[in-house]
Amino acid sequence: MKREAEAAVDQRSRHSFFTLGVSSVMLEIHSQLQLRRVMRPDDANIVGNVHGGTILKMIEEAGGIISTRHCNTQPGDRCVAALARVERTDFLYPMFIGEVAHVSAEISYTSKHSVEVQVNVLAENILTGAKKVTNKATLWYVPFSLQNVDKIIEVPPIEYTNQEQEEEGKKRYEAQKMERLETKERNGEKIWPVLSTDDFTVGLSQSSLIHLVGPSDCTLLGFVHGGVTMKLMDEVAGIVAARHCKTNIVTASVDAINFHRKIKKGCILTVSGRMTFTSNKSMEIEVFVDADNLVEADKGNYRAATAFFTYISLDKEGKPLPVPPLKLENEEEQKRFEEGKARYLQNKAKRLAEKEQK
Repeated sequence: MKREAEAAVDQRSRHSFFTLGVSSVMLEIHSQLQLRRVMRPDDANIVGNVHGGTILKMIEEAGGIISTRHCNTQPGDRCVAALARVERTDFLYPMFIGEVAHVSAEISYTSKHSVEVQVNVLAENILTGAKKVTNKATLWYVPFSLQNVDKIIEVPPIEYTNQEQEEEGKKRYEAQKMERLETKERNGEKIWPVLSTDDFTVGLSQSSLIHLVGPSDCTLLGFVHGGVTMKLMDEVAGIVAARHCKTNIVTASVDAINFHRKIKKGCILTVSGRMTFTSNKSMEIEVFVDADNLVEADKGNYRAATAFFTYISLDKEGKPLPVPPLKLENEEEQKRFEEGKARYLQNKAKRLAEKEQK
C-alpha cells in the first residue's frame, strides 16, 4: 500500500511537471523543489557564456512549479500561479556550456493572495566537481483560477519557524507592493526610434524585438510564462549592450522586474531596450515589453512588463573591460542618465553594506 501511494504521488508530480513545460530533472522535498539541467550551446552566446535570460527562465520555472503546487494543496478551484514581480537579481558568476545548473526553490512567505519564493542557482562543473552559487532571486506569484482567469485564488498559509520570520516576510510584501505601484508611473513612457550614426549614442544601440506568443510560451491558462518574457527582455538588453561595446557582454544584474498585466496567447510582443547609464565597467539598459492583442484589436496595446538590466563587458579571458562612456544628445537622455547614476550608487552602497555585515 505504501509503495502504491508513493507511486501515485510520483505520477502526479511527473504530470504537473511536464504540464508546466519544464525539460529538467526535478527533485522535491516537502516545500522545497530543485531543477537540474546541463547547459547546452543554444543556451549560451558565441563565447560560451550562458545567457542571463536562460538562467532567469529556469528560475521562473522553479518558482512557478512550487507556487502553483502550494496553491493547489487546498480544496476548491484549481489554479495556476502567475509571476507578478522579480526582485533585484545579481549574477554573481557566469555559467558556461557543459556545466549543470542546480535551481532550488522554497516558499518563504504567503499573504492572502500572493506567494513569495526564494530561488538559488548553483553551477556545477561535472569534470572537476567544482560548484559555485551564481544567482539568488526572490519572486512573487499570484494564483489565478483555471475556471475564471480573472479570479484570484486565496493562498494557503505556510508555517513559519518563528514570529520574526513571518514579520520580516510581511515587511518584504508591503515594500514590493509599494514599489510596484511606484513603477506604474513610468508606464506611459515609450521608446521611440532614434536615428543616429554616431558611436556610443543612445540611438545607435537602441534595439527592439518582435515576438508572436505561441502555445509553447504559455501556461495552462493561455498566458505567457514569466520566464519567457524575461528571456526576451534579456536578449534585447544584451543586443543593446553588445552594440554599444562591440565586445563579449554578460548580464551582471537585473533590477526588479514588474509584470503589470498578463499576456495572452496570440499577442504580439514588442520588447524594446535603450541605454540609460554607463559607469566605468557597467551599462544600464531600460527594457519595456508592450503587448498587442491580434484577436481583440479594439482593446489596443498595453505595457506588460518593465525592468532595468545591468551588463558588463569582458575580454577573451573573461575579465571586465572599460565601458565606452555614453554620449548624451538631449535633456531627456541626460535626465535618464542621472536617474541611472542614482540607482547605480544606491546599489553600490547596498552591496558594500552587505559585505560589511558578513
